[in-house]
Amino acid sequence: MPTTDRANTHAVFKAYDVRGTVPDQVDEELARRTGGAFVRVVGATRIVVGHDMRPSSPGLAAAFAAGAADAGADVVMIGLASTDQLYFASGDLDAPGAMFTASHNPAAYNGIKLCRAGAQPIGADTGLFAIRDAVTEPQPAPAVIPGTITRRDVLEAYAAHLLALAPVEGRRLKVVADAGNGMAGLTAPVVFERIGCTDDGGVELVPMYFELDGTFPHHEANPIEPENLVDLQKRVEAEGADLGLAFDGDADRCFVVDELGRAVSPSTLTALIAARELAKEPGASVIHNLITSRRVPELVAELGGTPVRTRVGHSYIKATMAETDAVFGGEHSGHFYFRDFWRADSGMLAALHTLGALAESDGPLSALLADYQRYSLSGEVNSEVADPAATLAAVETAYAGTAGAAVDHLDGLTVTTDDWWFNVRPSNTEPLLRLNVEGADDETMTRVRDDVLALIRK
Repeated sequence: MPTTDRANTHAVFKAYDVRGTVPDQVDEELARRTGGAFVRVVGATRIVVGHDMRPSSPGLAAAFAAGAADAGADVVMIGLASTDQLYFASGDLDAPGAMFTASHNPAAYNGIKLCRAGAQPIGADTGLFAIRDAVTEPQPAPAVIPGTITRRDVLEAYAAHLLALAPVEGRRLKVVADAGNGMAGLTAPVVFERIGCTDDGGVELVPMYFELDGTFPHHEANPIEPENLVDLQKRVEAEGADLGLAFDGDADRCFVVDELGRAVSPSTLTALIAARELAKEPGASVIHNLITSRRVPELVAELGGTPVRTRVGHSYIKATMAETDAVFGGEHSGHFYFRDFWRADSGMLAALHTLGALAESDGPLSALLADYQRYSLSGEVNSEVADPAATLAAVETAYAGTAGAAVDHLDGLTVTTDDWWFNVRPSNTEPLLRLNVEGADDETMTRVRDDVLALIRK
């Protein structure tokens, strides 16, 4: 069955991107048609295209570029890139962009992340489904004057821009970085070389799995899963390093391990980076999604900023950032968004903020972060259920009469008290409910988590 038939095309065009297995769901013909449809829907005269290290990515990117050029747009190919490097190119060149990657998904997958000029996101409601529909329609004749395809290296400019936003100055740090055979293996050496390393300061980089390999021979490039952090945690302890950094496959997310080998909650990093951004712009707004620790809005308010709560998902974060002119936004999934980076997410920029804060301090990372992590978080717990809507209703009924509890439906069901909160929300793509719980202490969190899970799984 051709990959451009309507059923397959609808299957691979998700809410935020295009993603599927290669070549049965995603192939070069689908990429070529998507390139032409992208140009026509967004009205582009010039676009920028990058790709990750997966074996299928160069061919898919080239086919997309050919389709875009046939539709009349000039194409700037930046070659191997992280997703935030593509966002940089889109912002710097003021051109719509396409990044070929399947992010943290296994080797059999590939896909496309699309944005408008200035790295503005394209999702289901902002053009992605219009592009999807155009892919399956009869294809128009090529433009009378086809576009050109040229190549440009933006890696050095990208590194310089990040370090201008988050310089690392102060004492010398020893840092272990696990690229997971993904795109941080390309970007991290260039960024850290610019920081330098002397006896008095800079960063001594200890690389792990920097070889670009889309088959992911060591572990999946998905650091949100604890098993994928184990190698980094061991290496940080063995090296006596100040901290460890773990990037996902396309390097738009970064997770941190402290000097004791303990994983740092992304909510804690959100609070840390928020404090740094508010120091630069007092009174600014900071975005946090509703499963981020309550320590984030508490801290933002304490520092005189305005915390703004959103649904889970980058399209909601970016839209709310634009509405409020927020300086920064963080998600508990490890995505961090910066107004001065075209409101796009960048794992490397989050890493540089963490390094900058530590270099300016006198103690270890665990001490620096102590005030940013006052509560106990469960992490996301997924449960497969036959009827998510009915299960959600049953959970709400069970907690409706809880004294002092507030209920809201911003994203799924959230129940909040002074001592704990939980959120249960359905998956967009699977028959799953996702539970996140936070309590004043481990005992409270565990009790609430287990009580809610008992209702979900009965």
